Amino acid sequence: MSQALLAGLARTTRPQEAVRRFLALDAVVTGANGIAYLTASGPLGELLGVDAGLLLGLGAFLTVFAAGVAWLASRPQPPVAAVKLVVDANALWALLSVVALVAWLEPTAAGLVWTPMQAATVAGFAGLQWAALRAATR
Repeated sequence: MSQALLAGLARTTRPQEAVRRFLALDAVVTGANGIAYLTASGPLGELLGVDAGLLLGLGAFLTVFAAGVAWLASRPQPPVAAVKLVVDANALWALLSVVALVAWLEPTAAGLVWTPMQAATVAGFAGLQWAALRAATR
């Protein structure tokens, strides 16, 4: 990803600020998703064709994960190892979402749309965070 494109996406020319902004965006989206799964696991489970208990557990995990990512985003200079861990977790989440869709989930039509869409979003966060981190550590 070019430095100009990265700067445009993050609305800053400072790579370290781009890392923090992409972490913050990830925290907001992931936190909202986690809270939705926690508070509406039953209706969302029916809509997506996913077990409500699974969504409840995922919601708890995502909420805690989002809090950790938000904390990292609040640091003036997030630790490189911690950002790499977030990138790896996001990449793994995206991969496992697709595997789950193919291997064991029996989603509704909405679930067939939602699962790859959220996997692509999370993979996008991983890509942006990784590119920003690489630019910041040069």
